[in-house]
Amino acid sequence: MSKDSVIKDQLAKAKKRVETLKNFYKHLTVYVVVNGFLLLVAKRVTFIFLSKEALGNPGFLEWIDWNVYGTPIIWGIALLLHAANVFISSPFKKWEERQIQSYIRKDREETEKFTRR
Repeated sequence: MSKDSVIKDQLAKAKKRVETLKNFYKHLTVYVVVNGFLLLVAKRVTFIFLSKEALGNPGFLEWIDWNVYGTPIIWGIALLLHAANVFISSPFKKWEERQIQSYIRKDREETEKFTRR
C-alpha cells in the first residue's frame, strides 16, 4: 500500500468521523430546540386553559402533558443511543476493521501469486 493511498484512507476516515459528529450535534440541536419549544407551549397552553373544566374535555390537558413530557423522554433515549454510537467505541467496529484488513491482505497475496506465474 503506497503512502498516498494510506493518507487518502486516513483522510476518508477522518471526514467520515467529522460527518458523524456533525450529524450527532445537529440531532442534539433539533432535540433541544423542539423540546424547549414544546415545554414553553405547554406552559402557555396550560395557562390559557387554566382548568380542566374550561376545556370541556378534561382528558385534553392530560394528552398535552403526555406529549410534552413523553416526547423528550422517548426522543432522549434515542438521542442517548445515537451518542453511544458516536462516542463509544464498539467491538463490532474493530471486528469490521480487522475483517477489511484481512480481505485486503488475502487479495494482495492472491494477486502476488498470480503475478509470479
